[in-house]
Amino acid sequence: MSPSFSLSGRKALVTGANTGIGQAIALALAAAGAEVTCAGRRSCLETVAAIEAAGGRATSLALDLADPMAARDVFAGTRHSILVNNAGIIRRGESADFTEADWDAVMDVNLKALFFTTQAFARDLLARGEGGAVVNIASMLSFQGGIRVPSYTAAKHGVAGITKILANEWAARGINVNAIAPGYIATNNTKALRDDPDRSAAILDRIPAGHWGAPEDIAGTAVFLCSPAARYVHGAVIPVDGGWLAR
Repeated sequence: MSPSFSLSGRKALVTGANTGIGQAIALALAAAGAEVTCAGRRSCLETVAAIEAAGGRATSLALDLADPMAARDVFAGTRHSILVNNAGIIRRGESADFTEADWDAVMDVNLKALFFTTQAFARDLLARGEGGAVVNIASMLSFQGGIRVPSYTAAKHGVAGITKILANEWAARGINVNAIAPGYIATNNTKALRDDPDRSAAILDRIPAGHWGAPEDIAGTAVFLCSPAARYVHGAVIPVDGGWLAR
């Protein structure tokens, strides 16, 4: 691997690393040389085992971001220099009928926890006088409105905004903050769409690549954004969407 893309000697924490996009990113970071803390509300032991089977280093961390402050004490003394904020939930419903409970649940995990987890991570880096990288997982709904997912859309628009403000504040201090906006990826969050023949067909008809993405399709961009190759990339929200936004 080119030294520009190597993560050797780095320590990364990936939230929501038990499955889907988070799992794929954790595996890719480990393959690039990072030691990975796989954090999740559910067990990440499967991800850890896969990393170790491939010769990498990983540990599992129980972290339930339904409490937005759950990560406030996670980083002190651990020397993490990479954070991937992937954990997220979705609730579907007509906006006219959407409940406060569903609104708050999504905003707490997808936006509030993301901010305060990143704050805790950056405070540790700044106290050490060291640089690092943050990658937030945004969405096509960071750009678009979507249908029947009001809290998710609001949260993902917020992720794009938080990515930009933190880049503005921390770029000169050696912390790269960027985001990836996945397109329609085959994960648990999109199962309802894939199981709806009409919605799935409409989505596929717009994707120039002609198929749903796989979690692994997001992983390479995450490695890039965490690596020295991206040292001058700050505040970007990069679509990885099979061409969805281009159509």
